[in-house]
Amino acid sequence: MPEYDVIVVGAGIVGLAHALAARRHGLSTLVIDRDDIAVGASIRNFGFITVTGQADGDTWRRAMRSRDVWAEIAPKAGIQVIHHGLTVVARRPEALTCLEEFAASKPMGVGCTVSQGTSDAKSKAVLNKDKGAIAGTMWSPHELRVESRTAIPKLAAYLKNVLGVHFATRTAVTAVASGKVTTTQGVFEAPNIVVCPGPDLSTLFPEVFKRRNVTLCKLHMFRVAPPSSGYTLPSAVMSDLGLVRYLGYQTPSLPALRKRLDQEQKPLLDDGIHLIVVQSADGSLVVGDSHHYGYTLDPFQPKAVDDRILEEFKLVLDFPNPVITERWTGYYPSGPDPMFMETVAPGVRLVSVTSGTGASTSFAIAEETLADLLGKPAPPHAHRNWTGGSVPSKL
Repeated sequence: MPEYDVIVVGAGIVGLAHALAARRHGLSTLVIDRDDIAVGASIRNFGFITVTGQADGDTWRRAMRSRDVWAEIAPKAGIQVIHHGLTVVARRPEALTCLEEFAASKPMGVGCTVSQGTSDAKSKAVLNKDKGAIAGTMWSPHELRVESRTAIPKLAAYLKNVLGVHFATRTAVTAVASGKVTTTQGVFEAPNIVVCPGPDLSTLFPEVFKRRNVTLCKLHMFRVAPPSSGYTLPSAVMSDLGLVRYLGYQTPSLPALRKRLDQEQKPLLDDGIHLIVVQSADGSLVVGDSHHYGYTLDPFQPKAVDDRILEEFKLVLDFPNPVITERWTGYYPSGPDPMFMETVAPGVRLVSVTSGTGASTSFAIAEETLADLLGKPAPPHAHRNWTGGSVPSKL
């Protein structure tokens, strides 16, 4: 078997990000995966590169950096950026107050603008037009949206065909030790190994996942057909429910919003529902999602949970008689930390994003991992030195 500088186990977004970081260091790289194509959490999501609302500190800085890498790589890999920005819709005055407080904060609120009602909303034409339905909106310019189910294969093809990354697919990894990866196709060798197993908590280093209290999260999502008259969503859309799930919105007024949500929408909170809506190139909308946790989660999708997501969808958007054309579940590792990178053997790093932020943070995490493996200085985004400023003009 050939020897490589770096072996990456796992070809989801976390693994692909590490392959990109390795090639940017000029290192020969092999990616190993048990499947032919990505079929897991990396494609079962919104493709929403979320910055605004990410937890203050490392997660937010990683999201800012990863957003910039997406913006750079997407045109090179033939990946369409479908949306720019985010509209957070406040259905209640308490939510609007939270958004005002967030937008006034620095550095995370820099560039965000809050409007009363729908007066300046970029999504005004598609928001619920019932009187009093919308208390206000916040616009963020920081986000990107790609179509995950096509973006991930295109990213893999770019890494292979342009950057020269090698791939071993249909190949299960059974053991990893310093300098050596044992697989169903033989043994591969490299001085630097990065293990990115996604939701597989049992095969490689299960003791680490157990010690870190990592389980799985199951989410519900579905696709809504576009209305025949045409419908344009100018950005991704979120609502009040997202403010109590995204850690970055921990403002002084949040407890008041949470109390009201407990009174008015407790079944949705119990299902971990927060509304995100994005639009695909064909005009259809991707809508979700919910969150249920456990070590082993069933594959079924109860209609009652989807109905609750659809309930919030109808309260936020002016979209009569939505027709669902696809439904799916996603699974990702979930733990008390947003992610971890752990040295499990000399030259071997185990990397897991345990907060559902893989698309939003993996490129930055990968840069940190490679710097750590190679004994190089941490990249700039890893330091607390960002003070705000304008979004890069290429966005």
